[in-house]
Amino acid sequence: MKRGLAKLDRRCVLALALLLAPSLMERVAAAAEARIAAEAAAQHANEQATVCGLVAGTKYADRSRGKPTFLDFGKPHPGETFKVVIWGADRAKFKEAPEVAYHQKDVCVSGRIQLYRGAPEIVVRDPAQLTLEDRPRPKGGEG
Repeated sequence: MKRGLAKLDRRCVLALALLLAPSLMERVAAAAEARIAAEAAAQHANEQATVCGLVAGTKYADRSRGKPTFLDFGKPHPGETFKVVIWGADRAKFKEAPEVAYHQKDVCVSGRIQLYRGAPEIVVRDPAQLTLEDRPRPKGGEG
């Protein structure tokens, strides 16, 4: 009798899991597709996310330790609202210099948002973390 109940319990758990799986998968997919504006990135520190915005300024600091490349979102440094850091060791993975390829472009970056000295950033190790957005920019330079 115990064996029969255990088998029935397993079937119930399996049936319940199959019923809930699509709902769970939809929520996971929605979370993966959720995009955060660069201005809101600080509120999502320590989260995996996709942050999108205009890269307003760039700099390859080839004389600094680690030879970082910075992509500044919103406004150029020092007024950026969010920053991407690409360390020199990872630059060779890019077909074009990142400071040229992404400058003045709408970009989305995926990764873990961290705070460095209170400012939000994502460290990019692979070009696949960055995507160009095809969103048309308003005329007159605004937007």
